[in-house]
Amino acid sequence: MQIEFLGAAQTVTGSMHLIVSNGRKILLDCGMFQGKRAEANERNRNFPFNPKEIDAVILSHAHIDHSGNLPNLVKRGFSGKIYCTPATRDLCGIMLADSAHIQEKDAEYINKQTRNSKEPPIEPLYTTVDAMVAIDRLTAVSYNKDFDLFDNITARFTDAGHILGSASIKLTVKENGYVKTLGFSGDIGRWGMPIIRDPEFMGDVETLVTESTYGGVCHEPPENMENSLITDFERTIGRRGKIIVPAFSVGRTQDLLYSLRKLFDTDRLPRIPIYVDSPLATNATTIYKKHPECYDEETRGLFAGDTDPFGFAGVHYIQSAEESKRLNNKKEPCMIISASGMCEAGRILHHLANNIENPKNTIMIIGYCAEHTLGRRIIDRVPQVKIFGVEYWLRAEVVVHDSFSAHADNDELLRYIDRFDKNVLSRIFIVHGEPEKSIKLAANLDKAGFKNIEIPTRGTKVQI
Repeated sequence: MQIEFLGAAQTVTGSMHLIVSNGRKILLDCGMFQGKRAEANERNRNFPFNPKEIDAVILSHAHIDHSGNLPNLVKRGFSGKIYCTPATRDLCGIMLADSAHIQEKDAEYINKQTRNSKEPPIEPLYTTVDAMVAIDRLTAVSYNKDFDLFDNITARFTDAGHILGSASIKLTVKENGYVKTLGFSGDIGRWGMPIIRDPEFMGDVETLVTESTYGGVCHEPPENMENSLITDFERTIGRRGKIIVPAFSVGRTQDLLYSLRKLFDTDRLPRIPIYVDSPLATNATTIYKKHPECYDEETRGLFAGDTDPFGFAGVHYIQSAEESKRLNNKKEPCMIISASGMCEAGRILHHLANNIENPKNTIMIIGYCAEHTLGRRIIDRVPQVKIFGVEYWLRAEVVVHDSFSAHADNDELLRYIDRFDKNVLSRIFIVHGEPEKSIKLAANLDKAGFKNIEIPTRGTKVQI
């Protein structure tokens, strides 16, 4: 069996790993790379393999940095099945279509802005039609159920606790008279987070490919979420400002709404209008309601009592572009939650352009932003940032709440990996992390007694 690390190797975005065994080629994730525009365009448009030769894809979850290049894979000739959990299938059904729509609209907008220049028009990475074809290939398999990919290759999903439907993947391969086991962590979630269940152990494996997004970093505990929100609300409302929240439509938006509802219901938070300006987030929230099998006990109890954790007085779901534009005219304090979480596309760009130069306002970051994204530049408080090709002064206050993170921190990653039997687990590959984070996790795993820990670069091929 061979593993080739093709994405999210010494970076966090663009998850993609190729397994070759028994004459079959299996892709673990097919994520969109997000970062510097020229590099992202090159990497997303051009696969380092022939898509026609891929036999199957196994998808860990629906986030675009893990699923977002599937329509392009299909467009380029992939004709096999894409395996995922039922909730991931439903989320991808809206997220891939939304991704295609955003790319089409952003290409249209940029071409309109540059029509008098000598620059050639840009084409979207893929279209809505391409996304629909990819969505038709999604094949749902429930958690904790072995399924045969091909002869001598079996897979199994376990709950990764990251977002609705997220999974770790265990592969069992019979090859040359031997049975080999490989685990792919996907994105590991946190213990004690709202809505979804805690991460589940996949069972022992001989080889583990693990994420390292927050290696060497410890988050604020989840219980700090509410106090931080109260402080930010009071400070921003006191200066009559708006709170602008770039948030992933799946996961962070629902977690934030869940926390806001609890605070409003207990009169701990001043009531201001909450605008969820993301059709995708609206649709994703509907899908959340359809998958109680992913809920933790508290959330199941709320739904059993006919309580909607995501719908309450004062929250408004925005659908049309015209409604979104009207938010620019609002002068009173409010919160605007909009995608994308890394500020690389979507309506959030318009809200940032309209609000980023006003020192009364607050930009609240509640999710991970990869290197070279607009979100990371905002976190780093770069004095001037470029939005749609125009420079804006960053005068709004910036607050970062890692207590909302859906990624396990260093201690939680160690807690997850420590369950593997060291006498069975003989090799660990660390991916999905910036180099310093992966190095720190590797050092901590070494201290914990794990051996043969490697941090592959993009293009590394390893024989198992």
